[in-house]
Amino acid sequence: MVFLYVLGVVLTAALILFLLALLCMAPGRRRPGFPFEGAMIAHRGLHGDGVPENSLAAFRRAAENGGLGAELDVQLTSDGKLVVFHDATLTRVCGVDLPVTGTAYEELLKYPLLDSGERIPLFSDVISALDGIPLVCEIKVSPGADIPALCAAALSALRTYQGPYCIESFHPAAVRWFKQNAPDVIRGQLSHDMIRTREKLPFPVKFLLTNLLTNFYTRPDFIAYGFEHTDTFGFRLCRALWHPYTAAWTPRGEEEIEKARKAGFDALIFERGAKPNEKA
Repeated sequence: MVFLYVLGVVLTAALILFLLALLCMAPGRRRPGFPFEGAMIAHRGLHGDGVPENSLAAFRRAAENGGLGAELDVQLTSDGKLVVFHDATLTRVCGVDLPVTGTAYEELLKYPLLDSGERIPLFSDVISALDGIPLVCEIKVSPGADIPALCAAALSALRTYQGPYCIESFHPAAVRWFKQNAPDVIRGQLSHDMIRTREKLPFPVKFLLTNLLTNFYTRPDFIAYGFEHTDTFGFRLCRALWHPYTAAWTPRGEEEIEKARKAGFDALIFERGAKPNEKA
C-alpha cells in the first residue's frame, strides 16, 4: 500500500509538472495575415562572392533581387549608435579583438568587414538600402548590453521602415520588452537544440530555451528554430499543440533549403545557394 501511495504521488507530481510545461510552452495566438508566410529571407543580407555579411552591399543586393527579404542583427555601441553586426566582438569579421558594445562607432569604422571596402553600417543606413523589402531584425544581446535601451533604439528605427518587419531574439527579455512596450510589432523567439550544440550556458538555461519553456514570458508570434533540430521534444510538442508560425534558420544551399521546406516551416532564413526569385 505504501508503494502504491508513493507511486501515485510521483505520477501525480509528474503529471502536474508536464501540464505546467505545456502552459509554459504556449506561444501567442496566431495573428491573421502574418506577412512573412512563404518568405525567403536572406540571412545577414545576400552576402558571398566578396560581399560581406551584414554589409550595405549585402542588403542592397537582397533588395535588388526581387522576392527576397533580409535578416540582420542590431547592437548598440558605447556611444549609443545602433549598428548592424552579428558577433559580440570584431575578431571573426574584422580581425581585431574589440567588443561592439564597448566601442564607439567612430572607432568601429576603422576596421573593414572581411578585408573588403565595407564597414559596419548604421541601422538607419541599412533601412534606406533595403527599400521596403520584408525585414527580420534580430535583437542581438551581447555581454554587457543594455536590453531596454537596445530594444527602444531598435523600435524607434523600425517605426521609420516603410516595409513589413518583425523582431526576433534568443534572449527572452528582449522578446518580452516588445511584448510589453510594442505589442503591435510581430515578435519571434529564436532557439535551437542548445544541449546538442553545447552552448556555453548553464544546463537549466539551455533546457528551458531548447524546449521553448520561456514562451509563457514572451508569448511570441512565431518560433525561429534551427532547421536541423526539428526533432527536439519541446519544438515538436509546441508545434503539434499550438501550430505557431515557424521560421527555419539557417539552411545553406539548395539541399538544405529543400530539407527545411519539407519540414514544413512557414518562412526560411537562408544563406548562400538559393535562387533569388524562389519562394519558400
